[in-house]
Amino acid sequence: MSKPLVLVLCTGNSCRSHLAEAILRRAVGDLVDVASAGSKPAGYVHPMAIEVLKEIGIDASSHRSKHLSEFLGVPVTTVITVCGNADQACPIFPGQVNRHHWPFDDPAHATGTDEEKMAVFRRVRSEIRRVFTAYADGRRDEAKAAVKRAARAGGAGT
Repeated sequence: MSKPLVLVLCTGNSCRSHLAEAILRRAVGDLVDVASAGSKPAGYVHPMAIEVLKEIGIDASSHRSKHLSEFLGVPVTTVITVCGNADQACPIFPGQVNRHHWPFDDPAHATGTDEEKMAVFRRVRSEIRRVFTAYADGRRDEAKAAVKRAARAGGAGT
């Protein structure tokens, strides 16, 4: 049986959704598959997003910007939108059970020096890390509870 797919959506699929995808993948382990996509993909992953992930030990250099249509034929268990536009443009996916909308500022719109822009990327990364780590903790707790329920149910007939 395949693992449930969590799809993180944003408009451009260049910053926030990649930060969330990489952080969630690290935090949740092998409980679910994680991917990201955009309603109007930028066609690249922002170099500063890759850099701030590298700062916390996550290599996202192989990530690519994808259109959400790549996932329309795939059973998606959970859709998480991280910007308002993606929430409005989000279709219903086959097999979709859950939908969450957790908006974050778009660091791609940061202005100033490179260091000032990196400060915005770091802030957004930290916010995403806090929310998506808590979500991963909840998924792990749900999985543990399901195992316990199954064990109790299996032991009831003996």
